[in-house]
Amino acid sequence: MAIDRGRYSELAVPDSAGPASRTLANLDLNLLVSLDALVQHQSVTRAAEQLGVTQPAVSAALRRLRRHFGDELLYRVGNRSQLTPLGIDLRRRTPVALEGIQRVFNSRPQFDIADTIREFSIVVSDYATTLLGEQISAALLGTAPHARIRLVPTTPDNVSRAEQVLTESDLMVVPHGFVTDLPHADLFRDEWAIVMDRRHPAADLGPTEDDLKNLPWVLVYHSLSASTPAARQLRMRGIEPHAQVITETFLTVPPLVANSNRISLIPSRMFEFFPATYGLVAHPSPVRLDPLVQAMWWNPIFEHEPEHKFLRDIVMRTCEELAKSSSARR
Repeated sequence: MAIDRGRYSELAVPDSAGPASRTLANLDLNLLVSLDALVQHQSVTRAAEQLGVTQPAVSAALRRLRRHFGDELLYRVGNRSQLTPLGIDLRRRTPVALEGIQRVFNSRPQFDIADTIREFSIVVSDYATTLLGEQISAALLGTAPHARIRLVPTTPDNVSRAEQVLTESDLMVVPHGFVTDLPHADLFRDEWAIVMDRRHPAADLGPTEDDLKNLPWVLVYHSLSASTPAARQLRMRGIEPHAQVITETFLTVPPLVANSNRISLIPSRMFEFFPATYGLVAHPSPVRLDPLVQAMWWNPIFEHEPEHKFLRDIVMRTCEELAKSSSARR
């Protein structure tokens, strides 16, 4: 990101401006670009390569940054550089600041949906993509034909770093229980179901609570730091699923359950998309589980951006149509 030095180094600040504004007016915001490169790469050489400038220029920027923060930011340990605690904190903050500046100066007086060429990005599970992906894409591209939509698969890592990930992606669609302290809007609810092979001994009547404790499981998103909300509820009720197979997507559950005595826990609507050839059946859980509440989350820096609001409206309308169609089927 290139920032015009003159544009920022000589900002006129009204007499009524507070101390923070006066400090900003005295800064060359190109230092933010250098700071980001330095803390991300932890190397003057690699930062210079990224920025396309000389190493002496980056070293000079680092000296200015050290004076500003009163901190070394980077220090040598043998042949490598490491970040100070402040440097580690800034590595998290700089992408957010840069993205905010980029969005501000990319703003236009009017937003013409039909002419936008923006790429909209949504971090989303295979479950939500299966339910909503086609409809969201059709609604967005039908209104903004020159735009593009990128669907990024959810992983335990990007969900745990939601705030940082959402500086680069517009939305994250995940249930409540994973992300906190970010703006969000609820999209729809779903119940949980236990799925098993139709020849399973418990297939006719459905599993019992003892079955949940004793049968082998196919678990989705199972790790020390991530699991489905329903799996966490089972543990709170003293049921620790015996994880025989672990997978990262709901769409891979059918072949892992078919022709076995394994069971799995899935959102009920997902079962509609499982091929009948696998010969599976679904039953309500014998243990009461709270519904899955799917929501979309975003970074507050995009709260009032017109194109971002347009995308959120598209997603909300799509989910409202999904709710209507589900009610009609009932």
